[in-house]
Amino acid sequence: MNFIPPEFQPAAPEMFVLAMICVILMVDVFLSDERRGISFTLSLLTLAGAAWLTATNVPDGRVLIFDDMFVADRLSHALKLVSYGAVALVFLFSRDYLKQKDLFKGEYFILGLFGLLGIMVMISAHHFLTLYLGLELMALSLYTLVAFDRDSPVASESAMKYFVLGAIASGTLLYGISILYGVTGTLDFGELATALADHDRPDLPLLFALAFVLVGVAFKFGAVPFHMWLPDVYQGAPTSVTLYVGSAPKIAAFAMIMRIIVEAMGPMHDSWQDMLMVIAVLSLALGNITAIAQTNIKRMLAYSTIAHMGFVVLGVLTGTVDGYRAAMFYTITYVLTTIGAFGVIILLSRKDFESENLDDFKGLNARSPWFAAMMLILMFSLAGVPPFLGFYAKLVIFSSLIDAGLPWLAALVVIFSVIGAFYYLRVIKLMYFDEATDEAPIESQLDTRVVLSATALAVLGLGIFPGGLLELCARAIG
Repeated sequence: MNFIPPEFQPAAPEMFVLAMICVILMVDVFLSDERRGISFTLSLLTLAGAAWLTATNVPDGRVLIFDDMFVADRLSHALKLVSYGAVALVFLFSRDYLKQKDLFKGEYFILGLFGLLGIMVMISAHHFLTLYLGLELMALSLYTLVAFDRDSPVASESAMKYFVLGAIASGTLLYGISILYGVTGTLDFGELATALADHDRPDLPLLFALAFVLVGVAFKFGAVPFHMWLPDVYQGAPTSVTLYVGSAPKIAAFAMIMRIIVEAMGPMHDSWQDMLMVIAVLSLALGNITAIAQTNIKRMLAYSTIAHMGFVVLGVLTGTVDGYRAAMFYTITYVLTTIGAFGVIILLSRKDFESENLDDFKGLNARSPWFAAMMLILMFSLAGVPPFLGFYAKLVIFSSLIDAGLPWLAALVVIFSVIGAFYYLRVIKLMYFDEATDEAPIESQLDTRVVLSATALAVLGLGIFPGGLLELCARAIG
């Protein structure tokens, strides 16, 4: 990286991804549909190059550049590596689906990389303007991806809902930021934390600012009561887009809450803890209960997402290092498991058939015992059944709540986990105990099958041996 000035090296991955986006954009113009795989390959190479730049430039402590607006630390390092892996899996699992639906276009990968760039900027934000730029770059990419299938009126309607509600949430976040600037005179996260620490008790303008900022954060999480967009977008978007929306942006949402709420507004912990508590409990209740009534598996997983984001918020509201580690561990666990689950949904889809109803999983064990077993692992993990990874993720959240003196909240976690197990076990029941309604063979390339199997087996392996992932989270949070 000698060609990059030393003062800019912490941002080398972002520069590389942006440069490669421009290259792929130019190359794709001259490609025929038969050669579109070149754009796919270049996209994966972009992710590999960004991962190499990130892995070989591990920050020693915290490094601030661009007038302290961009930070490189162990948290940003770890979250970026996870994001690259998540987007790589999304691209690989989406390839066959896009070809079947005549959507295998370079725009999908370009928009996906633009969204990743926004995620990377959010992860390294140390200033509200930097974070907002990353947020809007990611959001605009997601709006366009949801409407990627231009011939689908349902996708267009979902994109419009997402755009309108997203614009409202962004405006609300900006209003909260403007109040914070008016009260403290700064948008730098470090200076903001210092200024807030000087207030013995938050005054009314600060509480209003906190409330508006939390609306923007909760919308990106898809947490109640700002969840209205999530089920419609998950159901209406092409499944490959739903796979993207349901994975990597959740890492950005976690980074957002860590940078804004924990890092910048940490001195207001007593104020935001109660607000987050309400959001988390409502998300757990509505997400788990409403998911039971769903017959569309994408919509069911949307409400499942709402509940799982409630678990992440529970870890953050403890205000402890152990709670933050648990929240990060849960986020990574959720992203990996969800990618696998949507990968199986995509695997069962074909040119004239969209596998999105629960009934489509009937008798899957008779059609493909191996992938029925992989889906079983993923559903058990989401339900929190030992020894799968999801069980350990819920356990660390439970432990952090107990250690923070919130045993009643920990009890609620157990209750809602039991409720949530029902709709996951229903999928398993359909696969193993119901007659198959579809006898068509599963169509996918070998590499997709291998990587999907490895993803599901990783959920099992990391559940049995979670120490490595826990250590990664411990080093990142510090």
